[in-house]
Order: sequence, then C-alpha cells, then structure tokens
Amino acid sequence: MSVVPNTLNPEGFIRTVGQMTLDGVTFVGDVALFAWKMLGLLVSQRSRRGVLLPLLYQTGVQSISVVVITGGFIGMVIAVQTYDQLHFMHLESTLGSVINTSLLRELGPVLAATMLAGRVGSSMAAELGTMRVTEQIEALRVLGVNPIHYLVVPRFLSCFLLIPLLTVLADAAGIVGGWFFSTQILGIDNHHYWHHAQAYGSPTDLYCGLFKSVFFGAAIAINGCHRGFHCDAGAEGVGRAATEAFVFSFVSILVLDFFLSLVFDVLVQFVRLLWP
Repeated sequence: MSVVPNTLNPEGFIRTVGQMTLDGVTFVGDVALFAWKMLGLLVSQRSRRGVLLPLLYQTGVQSISVVVITGGFIGMVIAVQTYDQLHFMHLESTLGSVINTSLLRELGPVLAATMLAGRVGSSMAAELGTMRVTEQIEALRVLGVNPIHYLVVPRFLSCFLLIPLLTVLADAAGIVGGWFFSTQILGIDNHHYWHHAQAYGSPTDLYCGLFKSVFFGAAIAINGCHRGFHCDAGAEGVGRAATEAFVFSFVSILVLDFFLSLVFDVLVQFVRLLWP
C-alpha cells in the first residue's frame, strides 16, 4: 500500500495555505498599525529640526547622483529600444514623445523610488535594526522618548517630502539623455524631435508621476522603519531586515503604481467631464 507524500496531502496543503494567509493578514495589519501610530504622531507632534535636517541631507542630496545617472541612461535605453520600431514605420521623429511620456508617467517615478528604496530604505532598516538589537530603542523608552516619534517620523518626512524632487531630477536627466542620444547618435532632427514631444506630451503626465511618487516615498519609509523595528536578533537579523525592507518596498511600489494609475486616470476623466 503506497503512502501519499505530505506534499500531496490535501489536509496539509490546506493547513499550509491557511497559515500563510493568516501570516500575511497579520503582517499587513501590523504594518497598518505601525503606520497609523506614526501618522498620529506626525500630526500631533512636531519633529525636531536637528534630527530632521541630517536625514533630509542623507535622503535627498546624497541620492541625487544615483538618481540622475539612472534617469539619464534609462532615457537613452528607451531611445535605443524604440527607435527601430518607429523607424520601420517612418515615425522616428516621434521618438521624443515616447521617451518623455514614458519617463514622466511611469519610469521616472518608479526608478527614482526604486533607487530610494535600495539606498535609503535598506539603510533605515539596517540602522534601526542595529538599534533594536543593541537595545537603544528600549533605552529611548526608558528615557521617556517615544521611539516612533524620534526615529520614524523624521525618516518618513525625509522620504515623503524629497522623493517628488528626486523624481523631477530623474525625469529631467532621462529627457536630456534621450534627447542627446536621439539627435546626436541616431540623427533625428532636433526641431521635429521637440515638436512631437511637445505636441503629444502634456503637464498631466508630470502630475501623474509626482502624484504617485509621494505614495512611493511613504511606502519606502514605512516598510524600512517597520522592518528595522521588528528586526531579529544578531547580525543575520539586521541583514534580513535590510533585504526585506527593499523587497517589500519594491513590491509596494509596483502594486501602488498599478492602482494609482487607475485612480489617476479616473480623476483625469472626471475633471475633463467637469471642465471640458
């Protein structure tokens, strides 16, 4: 008589799926409660300037180079990948509209947020995780300081306030990079390039990207700080927290990008109905 392996046991499979579902719901609820506490302190108490300014410098100024380099090369990559298809249809002069629209609506905000998640989100998780392991967070509580207000709120503000500016820099670098490669390397006429870019582009594309970037920055800060506050003991726990912070932030960026695009399109259609 053959024995059914555990992997094919329906009861074990259902138990595993149920446990994963419970763990997922518990995790989402824990993150939501963490964010709610942080937002409550953000509204009720003012963050200290001496704590906030260094974080603004680390998040904004020190991220400029990587965001600009990434944006510039993405603009050139779009030009390389799109030129052949447009040239086949004799529409290569419209390359500027494709590059600018793609950057402003999608690639600029998403790539700026991804770079911020890798550079800042992981750093937040590692720094707060180290403080958790070395019991510095508990020491703040003993001193009568709310660790969420002192540690999380300034980091949230730094991401929330500066990611739109970093997105604009990524967009500008991508537009310049795409223009340079298209006109100087691919030989597209400069006048026609900008004419089509202006004809088919609109400020709505920029507003859409900035609208989404604010939510991306909030998700990066919340995920990074939450992973740091719930870090496991030891160096392995700190490393895992930093990795999870980036992974969760990246997944959150993609999920938010999808739903926010739908919401923004509905808002644009509604506004056009009111003011045709």
